[in-house]
This record gives sequence, structure tokens and C-alpha cells, in this order.
Amino acid sequence: MVRGKTEMKRIENATSRQVTFSKRRSGLLKKAFELSVLCDAEVALIIFSPKGKLYEFSSSRLSFCGKLCLNFLVSTQISLPFVPTWT
Repeated sequence: MVRGKTEMKRIENATSRQVTFSKRRSGLLKKAFELSVLCDAEVALIIFSPKGKLYEFSSSRLSFCGKLCLNFLVSTQISLPFVPTWT
């Protein structure tokens, strides 16, 4: 059975939006890991939740690079549409 295309628009229901974010975040993190392993690629992924919580993934070779990128974002105080909470 083939799924139809999902219309890309904001999910109005807050609970549904949070559930969708959590599921898609998990899937995206899994795909980033798979890409790094299968293709021996260096991958870094940074995700901010709607409330500003940080989720990140980096392949082992990029863990230092990822930290540098995060430090750069903090030091330059790049304006975001929200205030991230750093974990």
C-alpha cells in the first residue's frame, strides 16, 4: 500500500505537533547515524525543538567539530526565533 503525499503545513494541535516532532526527530537522528556508518561519511546534525531544547548528533570524528560549531553559535549570539536551552 502506497502512502499519499503529506501536505506541508503547520500542525495546529499542540499535542499532535509535539508527537510528530518527537517521531520525526528520532527518525532524522537514526538516518544521520545510518548515513555516517553506511557511507563512512562525517555527519553533524543540530535540531532545536519548538521550545528551544537542543538535540544533536555527530559522527565520532565530528564530535569536536560539533562542539566548535555550538560554541560559535553561542559566542556570536546568532538571533534565533526562540531562546535555546542548552543541555
